[in-house]
Amino acid sequence: MLEVSVKGVYVVRVREGFGAPTVLLEDSTGRIMPIYIGHPEALSINMVLNQETMPRPMTHDLMISILDRLETDVVNIFIDDKIENTYYARLVINRDGLSMDIDARPSDCIALALRSEAPIYVKEDIFESVAIDKDSLQDIESLDTF
Repeated sequence: MLEVSVKGVYVVRVREGFGAPTVLLEDSTGRIMPIYIGHPEALSINMVLNQETMPRPMTHDLMISILDRLETDVVNIFIDDKIENTYYARLVINRDGLSMDIDARPSDCIALALRSEAPIYVKEDIFESVAIDKDSLQDIESLDTF
């Protein structure tokens, strides 16, 4: 397992007038793992990174509130598989000493991990297979400027 941090949420220009929201995960050496995500998840992750809140709870905020009320902790998330360009992740939670793994999209896991300050892990061979040097990032803009 390789621990990573969220570098940010960006928009990758794939053609004129069209951008794909992308979360960039970074390892301790500065290598980057891009994951294309949906617009709602991109906004949710970006809000946490920018320490922004909405007047009413958004979906991921609601999920954290439910876990809190159930006295359940987010232990970590683990991106553990990639099949045909689709990543798979597990949300690891703990309640009363009982640990449970829940299958979830990486974007939802990342949004929850950030809200609960839980570590984010990627299976090393998956990270190695897609890692790029941050200097090679092209045609990206911060979601904040898009």
